[in-house]
Amino acid sequence: MTSENSELPRFPRVYIPLFILLIIICAGTIGYMSIEGYNFTDALFMTVITISTVGFREMRPLTTSGQMFTIVLIISSIGTFAWAITEITKYVVDGEFRRLLKIYRMDKTIGKLDGHVIICGYGRNGRQAAKSLRDWKHPFVVIEDNTEKLQRQDDDKNIVVIGDATREEILKRAGIDRAKALITTLPKDADNLFVVVSAKFLNRNIEIISRASEEHSDTKLRQAGASSVVMPDKVGGAHMASLILKPDVVEFIDVLTGQADVDMHLDEIPCKDLHHEFHNKTIKELEIRKKFGANIVGFKTGNGQYVINPSPDTKVMADAKIFVLGTRSQIQHMKEVIS
Repeated sequence: MTSENSELPRFPRVYIPLFILLIIICAGTIGYMSIEGYNFTDALFMTVITISTVGFREMRPLTTSGQMFTIVLIISSIGTFAWAITEITKYVVDGEFRRLLKIYRMDKTIGKLDGHVIICGYGRNGRQAAKSLRDWKHPFVVIEDNTEKLQRQDDDKNIVVIGDATREEILKRAGIDRAKALITTLPKDADNLFVVVSAKFLNRNIEIISRASEEHSDTKLRQAGASSVVMPDKVGGAHMASLILKPDVVEFIDVLTGQADVDMHLDEIPCKDLHHEFHNKTIKELEIRKKFGANIVGFKTGNGQYVINPSPDTKVMADAKIFVLGTRSQIQHMKEVIS
């Protein structure tokens, strides 16, 4: 579902004239009931036709006091009524109503998310992260305070909270308490550090990937709670050098990680997510290749050790992970069956 949002909703200015108009209607109704002895319905009707100047005939001839009250009611209300109509028209025509409706729908959409990813910043890195998550059909929410960065066609597919990601209330609106992970790609390391601290405070179990520009920021971000820190300039330079030294290896890795335009992907599956009947079985007994066409090419033990091309006799324990190579459909089918 596509949704879009702007800053936190302000108190709509249309409420002020409506509130004043309500007070005048109440005062007029009470006045006619007191002065002319009208019942509530007749008094309300007289008040409405008076302040709206529609020209309908009064319920019955007014007394002198009633006439004077009507004059005062007309003088005090005619400007307010015109003001209220103007504000209501502007509220609808200027798109304020549609904006608040979008905010309402967006909040309901985010409220239904669980285990999603929050992307703070929608620059080059944030946009690429969003594209990858979209390709894998993983739910995510973008936080960005610059609406000019959200004008591309693909941006309509995103759920967006427009605001400052360093503010806790913005993170809360993005569902930080239910999010699985957060990616912060803000241009300033200080802002990324602030986001990491705030996110960890609001959700202690969230996984955080942070961008960094300066060498010394790496340690600070990790100390603040970032699970991983990526330095795009450093990674980009190393990647370009590798393309010269071992281009085919780099392109092959791009294929495995889904960066190339080839339907072949390397995915990780926590063994705890597998159905209990698959626990404590060997890789051979899982029959991943026979049943789904994919291959288990790696294994991570519970104590963090990696095994490349694990033996078929390797047992799948709940605290381990398996790394599977296959097409997107093969991997998706496998997850649906064994999870």
